[in-house]
Formats: sequence, structure tokens, C-alpha cells
Amino acid sequence: MRLKIISLVIAILSGLSACSTTEKVPTENAKPKNQQTKDALDTSNALALFEKAKTKQGVNRIQLLYLARDAAISNQQWRVLEQVSLALESKMSVDHVQNRLYIALARKQQGRSSAALAILRNLEQQLSLPEHQAWHQYLIGSIYASEGLPNQALHYFFNAANLSAQNNLTLSGLNDELWQALQQLSSFALEKLNSGSVIQQGWIKLAKYQLVYLGTGVQLHQALNNWQRRFVNHPASYLLPEKVSTAVSLVPYNAQRLAILLPQSGNSERFGRALKNGFLAALDKQNITEVFFIDETQSIEEIEQALALNQVDFVIGPLLKSNIDKLASSNIVTALPTIYLNTPSQLTHMAQHYYFALNPEHEVEQALVHFLSKEYQKPMLLAPDNNSGHRLINHFQQQWERFSEAKPEVGLYTDSKNMAKVVADLLEVDESKQRIKSIKSLFREEVESETRSRGDIDVVYILGDATETRLLKPYLDVNVSTFAERIPLYATSRSYSRRIDSTDKGDLEGLYFTEQPWMLPDAIQQNGLRKQYLELWPEQADIEQRLFAMAYDSIRLIPHIKQLARIPGKEFSGLTGQLSIKRDNTLTRRLSWAQYRKNKIRIVRLDETPPAPLFMRQTEMEDVQTLN
Repeated sequence: MRLKIISLVIAILSGLSACSTTEKVPTENAKPKNQQTKDALDTSNALALFEKAKTKQGVNRIQLLYLARDAAISNQQWRVLEQVSLALESKMSVDHVQNRLYIALARKQQGRSSAALAILRNLEQQLSLPEHQAWHQYLIGSIYASEGLPNQALHYFFNAANLSAQNNLTLSGLNDELWQALQQLSSFALEKLNSGSVIQQGWIKLAKYQLVYLGTGVQLHQALNNWQRRFVNHPASYLLPEKVSTAVSLVPYNAQRLAILLPQSGNSERFGRALKNGFLAALDKQNITEVFFIDETQSIEEIEQALALNQVDFVIGPLLKSNIDKLASSNIVTALPTIYLNTPSQLTHMAQHYYFALNPEHEVEQALVHFLSKEYQKPMLLAPDNNSGHRLINHFQQQWERFSEAKPEVGLYTDSKNMAKVVADLLEVDESKQRIKSIKSLFREEVESETRSRGDIDVVYILGDATETRLLKPYLDVNVSTFAERIPLYATSRSYSRRIDSTDKGDLEGLYFTEQPWMLPDAIQQNGLRKQYLELWPEQADIEQRLFAMAYDSIRLIPHIKQLARIPGKEFSGLTGQLSIKRDNTLTRRLSWAQYRKNKIRIVRLDETPPAPLFMRQTEMEDVQTLN
């Protein structure tokens, strides 16, 4: 992937050089007197050329700087490119707008997106040439894309594409990056963009066709023919042979002899049984000829022997991280398409190996995006003082820092006994009580008083389990001042338990939480599956119910997994949530939102619009202040 990105950047810079019509290049008469010395220069060594330029004056200096700049582009030496372009800033004969575009791109490639964006924003009033306008929009879009914001990036990519079409320009690399951004969007997001210019509509239609018909062969071919008749000479036409038509041959996996590795002995045996129930339930509706259940706790040699003996063509499992690590050295497993039911200690980048884990980090990221879309400024996080609690707190903080300067308040509790103190300390209730006590000591008569809590906390996120959440909620209710607005409360799926909830919802009114659809009342109507499950296993623990759903989804993913890996925006509706693959062949889950309301659990839709990173919003604010 890195080589592909680098090659695109070379194309970007080459195109930027080609599009310039104003930059003056030294003439033949301006060559150095010692032609033999010039010919002996190594024009591929950007740094050496730059150092040589420092010793020259006038036209000779400029010519060497141009050579150094070209060499830096060819060798992807972004630091040198920036230094050379900065050296050219003082030269009157240089096209300064184009040179600033070079500096912006060099800084972007060094990971300094904020500095790059600042340059591009400052250039907006100086863009008189269409080619500069087009490259300017392209580079801003490229920065947004590099920050994982394809929606925002596409706004600028489409501007660049329209400018290119109107002025007969060719922006090398634009089509590739635009197409890559489109593939990261869901069908719903694509539909929202299906307007604007003919160029934009053509791109959107093509992305939707690939999303819908990927792997269908004839249907995709017909859809593409219809697209070509409607969008004649569209810039995306050049992508069809290389990008889209390859999807015709993307045949889904057709597993006939499936091996399932799961724990059938030891401490995790009950997890294995829960998984097996899910696998068997899903296999009823699949055309898989034979299934072989293998104990993942066996030795590598025993597992390999079973796989070879049964001529397996697809593998699901293992569940335990240690057993996935154990099989990393197996040539037989390496050669087979596999859906692991966890992530290994170290990811191996193999095209036909996929990772499916019920990671709580996905929920944390989902909640964080919602908090930012609601413009909450100061979250308070409550978690158990253990490895799991610390891991999730750290993950939230690392993600939050990209979008806000305000640090979240963190409360770690060791047990139920010190929960009240942790909450009171964070809300600074004790300080209020002390102030009240001091005032009362000054008067003989009774003084009416009301404890006040701090007012900057605008959202609380609970990362504890079901029991801890039921203990924390009342503490939060009684410690928030009656003068203040009620603070919104959120929690992860760990806070929810079907078993506990059936007999005791406690005082959870208003609490929002994320949960896989399988666990929520009336969320799954799939052929009466939930009803059948409860009839067969009415007493299963929450973890076993979640593993059942995971196993069920794993089987159903087999014919879809290639497409999910190829198109980041494609989703699969499963019992465990909306599943997609954004990177590293690792499945990401988007869970359902639910809320306790009037003693019932209701499924709700909450805003999850990804925000721009902090530095981008700061740059935009500075632009507004400058205009004012």
C-alpha cells in the first residue's frame, strides 16, 4: 500500500510541474560557463544538488534548485523538497503559487497536515490560474482523505474534477484517489452525494454499481455498459478496465469442506459449545457439503493432520488469541482462506486471512463520534480500575485528542464501596458541601442550602459491566445539582445484560448504550431465530449469547468476505452489528443504539457524523476570523 501511495504522489507532483505555464526556466544562454562540470553533476541526488546550489548565485543557483526539486520529487524526499522550495521562495522568477503548492504537498507527505492545510488556505485568494485552482482543491481533498475523512475529501475532489473537465486539464492521480474515497462510503452515504455536476453523478453511479453488483459477473457487466452509454467520455471511463471490471472475476468463496476450530476442552469449553450452537444454526441455510469441528487446543501437528486428512477448503477459528498465534507458523493454515475469531498478537497481512473479534474498542469509537457530532466538550469517563478499564480509557483519550483540546475527566473505581466517592470527587460535590458548612458556621439560624456540582461536565460515559452500571447510575443522579441540566448518560454493551434486565432494570431511565442487535428485544426478526434460541437455551449467560451470534455471522460472512475486504464502504448486516472491513482485513462492527425509556428498552438512531480533526477546524476558524 505504501508503494502505491508513493507512486500516486510522484504522479501528483509530475502533473503539477506539467500544468505550470508561468514558471521561468533558465535559457540556453544562461547555462554555467563550465559545461563539463554541469554534465558531471549527479542529477538524481537531490540533497547534493541542493548543497551545490547554496554555493552558487543568480541563474546558476536557480537552475540547480530546479534540478534538486525534480530529484526530490523522483526520490520522494519530502523534507528536501520542502527545503528546496523554501529556497526558491525568494526568487522573483519563480511561480510562487505553484511553489507554495509544492511546499504544502511536501509537508502533507511528512505527516504535517496542519501546516500543509494552513498554506493551502492562505493561497485561496491568489489562485488566478485554473490549473492552480484545480491542484489546490485536489491537495486539500488529499489531506482530508489521509485523515480518514472520505466524505469531506470528496467535496474537494469533485471540485478539482469539475475544474479539470472545464479547462481540459489532466490531474495525475486525482481519479485514483477520488475512486478510493468513494469506495469507503456506504450505499446510503453515496446516495446523499448523488447530485451536482454530470461528472459527480457519473462517479457516484459507478461506485454504486460496483457496491451492488460486485462479484455478480453478468449483472455488473450489463450495469457498466449502461453506465458507459449514459456517461460518454467521463473521466472514470479510464478506470473501468483496471478498477471495476476486475470485480467481475471476484468470485465469492464457495466453501464445501469447512473446518471449524473451537475450544472443545479446558477452561474455555463452554465458549466452544456456545459457538458450536451458532455454527449449527447458520449451517442449516448454507450449501456447505461437510463440516469438521476440530479442538483448537490440540497441537499444531494434530490440527494440520486433521485439515489435510479432510481436504478442507475453508477454516473458521480459532477463538483464543494464543491459539491463533500458535498457528501462525503453520504452512497448511496459511494456505487456506480463514476467518479467525479473534485478533492475533501480531497481524499477518495475507489476502485470504480475515479477523473477526468482538472488540469493545469499536463501541468506544462509535460513542466518541456521536459525542463529537453532538458537540459535547467535556466528557467524564467512569471505568473499573483494571486492565480492561485502563485499555478502553486510553483508547478513548487517544482518539479524543485528535478532535479536542479539552481532556476528558477520568474516574477509576476499585469496587462498589468507593464508587460514590469517585463520582462525588469528579463532580466536586464535596467542595460544595464544605462551602455550605463554612457558611452555616457563620450564622446561628438555619440556612437553606443546596449542593452544587461542577457545570462543565456535559456527558458521562460508563465503561463498566451491568452490575457496576446499576450502582453508578444512582450515584450520578444524586450528585448532579438540581439547578443543572441533567447530564446525558451513555454506556457500552457491557452495561447491558438480558438476564439481569429481565428481572431488574433498576433506575436506568434515560441511559443510552450500544449493543449488538442480537441482544436487543425485538431487534432480530430473522425467521423466528431469537424465539427458537430462547426455547433451546433460555438460561445461557450473556457472553454465550454473544458468541452464538458471532458464530452465526461467521458462517454467513463466507460468501461476502472478499467483497467486504475489497470495498471499505460495503457493509454486511449481521446479528453482531453492521460489519465492514476498513483495513488490514479486520472486521469492524457498528452496533445499534438503545435507550432505557419508561421502563422499556427502545432502539434509537443517533447522529454519527464523523467530525473533522481538531487542526482542520482550527484552520477554518482562523480563516473566518481573518475574513471578519
